[in-house]
Amino acid sequence: MPFQSHFQTDLVIKCCSPHRVFPTILLIEIVINSSGTGQVFSITGCPRRLFELEVHVMKVSGNTILITGGATGIGFALAEAFVDLGNKVVICGRRRNKLLAAKKKNPQLEIRVCDVSRSASRTALVRSMAQRFPSLNILVNNAGIQRPFDFSKGTRDLHQADQEIATNLVAPIHLSALLLPLLRKQSQAAIVNISSGLGFTPLAAVPVYCATKAAIHSLSLSLRHQLSNTRVCVFEIVPPMVATELAGRRQRPEEDEYIMSSDAVAKEIVRAIETETYEVPVGAAVNLYEKRDQMFSAINE
Repeated sequence: MPFQSHFQTDLVIKCCSPHRVFPTILLIEIVINSSGTGQVFSITGCPRRLFELEVHVMKVSGNTILITGGATGIGFALAEAFVDLGNKVVICGRRRNKLLAAKKKNPQLEIRVCDVSRSASRTALVRSMAQRFPSLNILVNNAGIQRPFDFSKGTRDLHQADQEIATNLVAPIHLSALLLPLLRKQSQAAIVNISSGLGFTPLAAVPVYCATKAAIHSLSLSLRHQLSNTRVCVFEIVPPMVATELAGRRQRPEEDEYIMSSDAVAKEIVRAIETETYEVPVGAAVNLYEKRDQMFSAINE
């Protein structure tokens, strides 16, 4: 069905009549097909025959996608959603048994063992992707861990903070940088960063996790700006608490109404890519995103 939209992407309009003068701003209605190219539906105030329209938008099928932390939770739900849409999906994780279980559930998935917190493991993954999947055009930085940390109790758990930073922040930085040369070879590409509503309104019990997710937001803004003149789009998805292993240890019964399923988050990610909405707070994270002072008091009672 045709729709009207403003695209933050490559848009080329060629006027077939050099003698016609048109307004600088035109309302263009187009139809996007499955290949990600556009066809003119109508141009307000201008005859359709006078124009050739070429528009490139992110498509949600026919991609080659790498999802870190893809064996469980949001990553696995997203992997299944992308497979269903006709994409080739590679998932990676540090636990082989979880990857094999995911592969058993969905045999179309490609799996790779990788601890993204370790430099050597990241380098091996990047080398494997370049050799085996040279058409890679979407990277989803999804892997994350969350640990409680109480500064008032000293340095006992400081090693866990190091692990959180390496997994949640260092890994996305390095993988984005290492895979960008491959992504930039494609006709359209994307980096999808999974941050968190807690990156905007922190939960004091997990301060390092919240700090890394705030950093992912900042990274996404800067990366999007630096790549604005390339074919690589940068998305940031801001989920609320999700029913996964990550939230399971601190979930309370009264929080049930705020919890979102992995499948629901995956649908929002696909929709964001399809509509080229680059920063998307999801579900209850909208309040964490928009009402920070008020929500900080509410969640840290």
